This record gives sequence, C-alpha cells and structure tokens, in this order.
Amino acid sequence: MGGNLRGRKVTIMMSAEARDTAEPILDGEHMYRLGLQASTGGEENELNLVTAHKWFNLAAMQGNLEARAYRAELANEMSSEEIAEAQRQARAYLATHREKLHS
Repeated sequence: MGGNLRGRKVTIMMSAEARDTAEPILDGEHMYRLGLQASTGGEENELNLVTAHKWFNLAAMQGNLEARAYRAELANEMSSEEIAEAQRQARAYLATHREKLHS
C-alpha cells in the first residue's frame, strides 16, 4: 500500500499474518446478516443465540430495524446470563471498533 503525504511517498507495511487475521469493518447490514447466520445455524449448522444477539444488537445500533425485532425475539428464548454475555461481547466489539464504525 502506498500514499502521498505532503509530496512525500508513504508506504505502509503489514505482515501477511496481520493482514489475514485483521477483522473487517462491518456495517449494519453485514452485522444483521451475521446475526441471521448465528440464529439459524448457517451453512455449518452451528446455532449460537449469544452471538446472534450480539450481532443483532450491533446492527440495531446502526439503525437496522429488522435486527432490533430479531434481537427482541431472541431475548425471549435466552436466559438473563446469555443476554448479559451477548451484551458484554457487543461492548467488547464496540471498544475495539467504535472509531472505525463512525468514520
């Protein structure tokens, strides 16, 4: 990757491992789709309501109304401990991605 900073060429180096393991910055629609995948088991048939709630919660924060409805439905099927864990995971995601989400 390269760029130009006040007439100077700037090169940013990133190891292949860092590039391959970097998390993409997701928008509300992608978060919603991840919630759907986790809530239905997706292609791998791995149902995970905590993860689904986390993604629906994050998508709802981005303004996705369907995600808000699905999050409410999931909450009816989850224990208070599971909901608390999903909320902890959502807060952890925001702690590391908040600036990226709003830029």
